[in-house]
Amino acid sequence: MGLHSAQKKHFPLRGIDGVVQLFDAELRKPEPDLALLSLVLGFVEHFLAVNRVIPINVPGVRFEPLEPDCPTSCFPTVELGMISALYERFTAQIRGAVDLSQYRRTAAGSSRELVKKVSDVIWNSLSRSYFKDRAHIQSLFSLITGTKLDSSGVAFAVVAACQVLGLNDVHLALSEDHAWVIFGKNGEETAEVTWHGKGNEDRRGQTVTAGVNEKSWLYLKGSYMKCDRNMEVAFMVCAINPSLDLHTDSSELLLLQQKLLWLLYDRGDLDRYPMAMGTLADLEDQEPIPGKENPLKIHLKAVSSAQKHYNNEHIYPYMYLAGFHYRHRSVQEALRSWAEAAQVMQDYNYFREDEEIYKEFFDIANDVIPTLLKETATAAESPGEGGEGTEGGDKDQPKQAAAVSALQDPECFAHLLRFYDGICKWEEGSPTPVLHVGWATYLVQSLSRFDAQVRQKVTIITKEPDPQDDDDQSSEDFREGRRRGPRRESKLEDQSSPLSAAPTSPCSQPAAVAAQPKKVGEGGLRRRSSQGLRAGDIEGKPKSPSLPDSASSPFSPEQAPPSPAGTVITFQSEKMKGMKELLCAAKVNSSAIKLQLTAQSQVQMKRQKSTPAGDYSMSFLKRQRKSL
Repeated sequence: MGLHSAQKKHFPLRGIDGVVQLFDAELRKPEPDLALLSLVLGFVEHFLAVNRVIPINVPGVRFEPLEPDCPTSCFPTVELGMISALYERFTAQIRGAVDLSQYRRTAAGSSRELVKKVSDVIWNSLSRSYFKDRAHIQSLFSLITGTKLDSSGVAFAVVAACQVLGLNDVHLALSEDHAWVIFGKNGEETAEVTWHGKGNEDRRGQTVTAGVNEKSWLYLKGSYMKCDRNMEVAFMVCAINPSLDLHTDSSELLLLQQKLLWLLYDRGDLDRYPMAMGTLADLEDQEPIPGKENPLKIHLKAVSSAQKHYNNEHIYPYMYLAGFHYRHRSVQEALRSWAEAAQVMQDYNYFREDEEIYKEFFDIANDVIPTLLKETATAAESPGEGGEGTEGGDKDQPKQAAAVSALQDPECFAHLLRFYDGICKWEEGSPTPVLHVGWATYLVQSLSRFDAQVRQKVTIITKEPDPQDDDDQSSEDFREGRRRGPRRESKLEDQSSPLSAAPTSPCSQPAAVAAQPKKVGEGGLRRRSSQGLRAGDIEGKPKSPSLPDSASSPFSPEQAPPSPAGTVITFQSEKMKGMKELLCAAKVNSSAIKLQLTAQSQVQMKRQKSTPAGDYSMSFLKRQRKSL
């Protein structure tokens, strides 16, 4: 059984709009055809990025210019004959290999044995030897024509194959770096169907329960995405890889991806898909489509989605947002967003399989933030290029003023501390160490960008266990204060008592003039960007999404210290608590900080094993696109 007449009438697909119209029609159906749409996207990607032979004719493939009189911008016409033949090959392969009568099916849905059998069919159709992380092998087009799929492509292919068999309870499950399937009543059953990372270990058929329970980022403590069919369509759109090489993208594929994401976004199909919104916002920031929503608003919606639907346990919405602010050189907001990402990370345990997020944090701490602060310091010190009173000088003055204010702003320094506090807390109780001396070197460098008088305006609170604190009472974990309620104990507190109150730390040096304290870290801002995209104009200053009302002071009335005016931060990690005095000393003591940050005894490791420096390259802005 091949394509339906209603599907055939859309062919041939001419240009980007032809592809978008097919997707629009499929998304209006109760069950959009995953196999058809994946084959179309794979075909287009192949001839625009893999075998880009434009304008030379390929047998059976025609190219038409996207714009009149622009021969370099062409788009392959998607003919019915080729797609129909590929579609029938895929469906025949699946139906011929799986005899449904041999497997029990209940009212709750498919059995684990049946799901495992389908994954066997996909797994066994792959080439025995190929480079698993190469680009452009995520679609069914790659499977049928080249017998190659990347890890997430295998999981998607299993779901598409189940749809062909009428197993409509089988859906894709996504974390921020892994994919598996869910099935049964309300998607309560889980099954691994692919590998992860470099090991290629075969865990197919197993549940993900162990990964969820060990609190690894790979499984998001259970706060992963449970896709419906339209979200699975969104997944394949996000998986489009427009790269021609490490430095060049196909502008046609970028525009196709952007228009398809807008189609999904406007329909509401991305409401529970924060990373897809981050991808769309990045594309808008690079090449805005007139009349569409501001990319910053989309980033903030992604953060809100993660907070609302996923217990605020996703990292990348904050990373995407931080990358946006980084590209626009909004220093305080970028630091705030990275701090929020680290605050979410602190309640995970670090495992070797979480290597991707380690790389992100490593690059941010040891490359991106030091570079940003160095550029900020340079901008603060140097006058405008045009000289005083010239047009060039006037133009540079706002940028210079912003740079000066960032390094003189205690909030920026507090965000930096929150960032490191979250990472140190992440390390505590983890089977794998996070920090080594390489981290410490750049921490010292970043701290030194802030003058002592700025650092001393931040009040640091080191919360101690309190028998009246329900969190501590209910936890047997050695990590004191492990939260059971909404996460934000570690946010910088809004302290509003009179200026005359005594500071709680020698680091606190309140200003001599009365001032209301600033609220720092009160938000859900953030992001990851692997791409240095072109900056655009942003209207107004971004505001942090609001936090739950329960984000209150961690102190009980009996122990609450007087609250000084100024910026206040509460440390959660033992390492940062131990560095409290060092952080605000008149002179930054490099040796003492390095010793404290790398002291394994502070974090009670289950396994004492240090990570050698240089294990991970600082390639934040060059990171190749992930398909998830």
